[in-house]
Amino acid sequence: MYYIYLIAALLLTGCMDSKNKVKFDGETLIEQKCAMCHNLKMPPDTYEDEKAPPMMAVVFHLKDFMKITVDDEKFSKFIPFVQDYVINPSRDKSYCDKESLKTYGVMPSQKGNVTKDELEAIASYMYDFYDQQKYLEQMQAKAAFDALPKGEQIARKNGCFNCHTLNKKGVGPSFSEISKRDAKEIIDTISNGSHGKWEGFHVMMPAFKIKLTQENIVTLQKWIQEEGKKEKTNKTAEIPAQTPWKVKK
Repeated sequence: MYYIYLIAALLLTGCMDSKNKVKFDGETLIEQKCAMCHNLKMPPDTYEDEKAPPMMAVVFHLKDFMKITVDDEKFSKFIPFVQDYVINPSRDKSYCDKESLKTYGVMPSQKGNVTKDELEAIASYMYDFYDQQKYLEQMQAKAAFDALPKGEQIARKNGCFNCHTLNKKGVGPSFSEISKRDAKEIIDTISNGSHGKWEGFHVMMPAFKIKLTQENIVTLQKWIQEEGKKEKTNKTAEIPAQTPWKVKK
């Protein structure tokens, strides 16, 4: 009977342990534990006084040198390496090239600053977030955004397309409709909001004079009116040429 109670107690303890196991948030932890030295952005910014290589470079480098080809190797190769190296770093274990080691040196041991379980969550997040396909997609999106007119960039960055479209009525009037207003009025509306300026639209646009510089407001106004001209030209081009009736003699 004693053995039955003992086995039951062990089983219950195991269940409780698994239920009470802390789930760590890798994204939060990487900000807390790694951001002081590593640039976490993807793509990263460039600094002259970097303490450590950007995290994107670290992950791409590790995946490449470990010859990781399938995601299963995230658990068999990548995470165990990060867990070990962060606590017990050395030149022999490092995958860094000589030039990088010369520039940055070997990272100091983080023993006492981070646990093995926390490192598992951090390494898992690193593996998933710093992905080459994601990076490619981001670079393509950035190239497409950079190719837009400056005014449209400002509009997209500041959420103007949440309420406005180029030529259809939405939460707010279309840019095509707005473009018919006087330049001074458009600048004033962007700066001070749209209260009482557009009949039939109940959601009022807030003032953007604190969020945008005067230069950006003028650039946005000019873009809106340029888009209006394009829309007018396109509509004119769509009208089929009228063939006059021929009078029979």
